[in-house]
Amino acid sequence: MSYALISSEATTITNREHLHEKEFLFSLKPSRRPFPRKRKASNGHSRAKKEFRKDYPIIVHCHLCWDWVWQRPQQFISRLSQRHKILFVETVAPAPDLARPLARYRTAQNFPNVTILTLQFPSWRWGDGKYVDGERRRIVQEFIAGPVAGQFEDPVQWFYDPMAVPAFAGQMSEVLTVYDCMDELSKFRCAPQEIVERETDLLKRADVVFTGGRRLFEAKSEHNDNCHFYGCGVDCEHFGKARAEETTVPEDLATISAPAAGRPGRKVLGYFGVVDERMDYELIARLADANRDWSVVMIGPTAKVDDSTLPKRPNLHWLGQRSYLQLPAYCKGFDVCLMPFASNESTEFINPTKALEYMATGRMIVSTAVPDVVRNFGTVIKIAKVHDEFIRLCREAVERPEPDAIKRGSQMARENTWERIVSRMEEHIEEAFKMKAIRRSGSTTVNRGTRRMVASSSRKTSENGALRTHGVIA
Repeated sequence: MSYALISSEATTITNREHLHEKEFLFSLKPSRRPFPRKRKASNGHSRAKKEFRKDYPIIVHCHLCWDWVWQRPQQFISRLSQRHKILFVETVAPAPDLARPLARYRTAQNFPNVTILTLQFPSWRWGDGKYVDGERRRIVQEFIAGPVAGQFEDPVQWFYDPMAVPAFAGQMSEVLTVYDCMDELSKFRCAPQEIVERETDLLKRADVVFTGGRRLFEAKSEHNDNCHFYGCGVDCEHFGKARAEETTVPEDLATISAPAAGRPGRKVLGYFGVVDERMDYELIARLADANRDWSVVMIGPTAKVDDSTLPKRPNLHWLGQRSYLQLPAYCKGFDVCLMPFASNESTEFINPTKALEYMATGRMIVSTAVPDVVRNFGTVIKIAKVHDEFIRLCREAVERPEPDAIKRGSQMARENTWERIVSRMEEHIEEAFKMKAIRRSGSTTVNRGTRRMVASSSRKTSENGALRTHGVIA
């Protein structure tokens, strides 16, 4: 059984000197001393109960790298780091020039409480899943006992990557397990076959589950009673810079939209995000063909698609990845914001982070009929079921922007900040710890009742949240 990544950076770990990383020299042979599972009380017996710490450390296992596209994991974890020590474990694609695994670590820029541990394996060992799982666990355990000794005792383990479960679940002396399910990863192109089985195991183990979409909540809550729907949030102050007079449109976009001889400047229909199998490339090409005076601008890195296969038109521009800090300036140059998603397995469960970010920029938004977009944002976003309708809605958005829709979007963005969501998540984690403590104490009747009460409260809150904020926040 082989290990496989859902996503990873394009850069390799051996070519990242600009990140000021330090190499972690772990032992060549596995230590015979086991990782400590339980601490001893003064009477020599294992401690059966641990007190809740509001500043609990968190070990994060993520399929997306910290310095890749800034999205749900980074938004949540960066805010959690204001109150918690974070170890963010990421694994990049294997390298043919490595003879043995390589590990490097660094402190995240602007987030002193976030330590990033990056692992990479030699290509010739990558197909041996048992070896990869074992080595990942061993390296992280040695790292916790070494460079960050004493900082990650009794942690909360926070999973984004179900493939990490065999390596780490139940292995890090964790007091609680959290699964933040941001996508139906098994539906993505090149997803490993084992991911369904590993996610099922994770859902059974997790003390609390969060989902990024309503449909994900409906699916995962069948496997875990303590499941909560929290859609993505938005940094209104950051994306609100697109409205600021002092914000300057980047030169490359300004050149694209600049007036040509004898005609006005081009209208810009723009997108930012990952460019992958979720895009409707035929629609993007047809949109560019519909009006040669429009410029269709696509910002973001490509993943699992061949750049040479992307449609090419004189007025269709693939700009590649831009930093999160630059996005508001690019959005200032957009006349319409796009979500041109295909209708396929990989988009069935998505709840795009960019929806609220677009709203905070004060722009008209046009999307294809992604189920959670229809359900959550239908009062703000113009939604098309077919290509011709998408093109028509874009034309109307360019020619006749709707101030009321933009105003509703701005209000929705203000109601759904990342800070608000993270605060609610921490409350659920504290509740889950209390339920676990009751279970340890042997009060099984109370525990079942408490668990039913919290599960019922979760679903009621989710439903009420949908009425209040269109399903963005549970």
